[in-house]
Amino acid sequence: MQKILVVLLILSSVVFSQKDDLKNLFELNQEIALNNLNEETLSFSHQLIGTELPGKKNAGLAILYSFLLPGMGELYAESYSSGMHYTIADAALWGTFTGFNLYGAWKKDNYMSFAESRGGVNLYNKDEEYYANISIYQSIEDFNKAQELQRNYNGVYNLNTHYWDWKNSDTRREYREMWSSSEQAYNNVRFVVGALVLNRVISAINAVRLVSRYNKNLSSQNDVSFFIGYSSKPNMPSHYTVNFITNF
Repeated sequence: MQKILVVLLILSSVVFSQKDDLKNLFELNQEIALNNLNEETLSFSHQLIGTELPGKKNAGLAILYSFLLPGMGELYAESYSSGMHYTIADAALWGTFTGFNLYGAWKKDNYMSFAESRGGVNLYNKDEEYYANISIYQSIEDFNKAQELQRNYNGVYNLNTHYWDWKNSDTRREYREMWSSSEQAYNNVRFVVGALVLNRVISAINAVRLVSRYNKNLSSQNDVSFFIGYSSKPNMPSHYTVNFITNF
């Protein structure tokens, strides 16, 4: 009986020692796994690159703005310091355009009234060619004779509807000066219109150049990135790291 008790005691001690060994082995494996996990850096990152930079400019819009109003294309390209000269020039040209139109119209009213009162002209339904012809010929008879000599019979005027007679050369020359002044003013208007178009073309070319430079500078502006990380290592306190990267 005593021998059986001894055997049972020995067996129980072995079993409990094996359980303790198994428990210690399991805990050791957990500790090793935890240590291995802690030795690795647990990090997460987020990268922000250039989200605050404005978008690129459109060359087509710059051209459209420049044709609507010279200088606006440069303003769109954020370089109005060079575009304001085209705006000022456009304003001056429009002022000149208005001035020549008003002067030409005033002179036209004058020569038409003069032709009616001093030359016996009927102003109804007369074209620009008629007012030019009466500035050259003394009367309708002289004009019609010249057309017949040139065999331009279709160009002969009707005496009842297109009559004029200046009576003397001084009166005709006075009329011609008024007519010439009006025609010169309207010719100047045509030059101003050409200058308005040219100003827009030059402004559009300049705006496209500035948009190209703006987009080129935009692509070379600073790119900003930042990273946020978390680290935990054995025998060292856990910590966070924040890194900024700027590319020029």
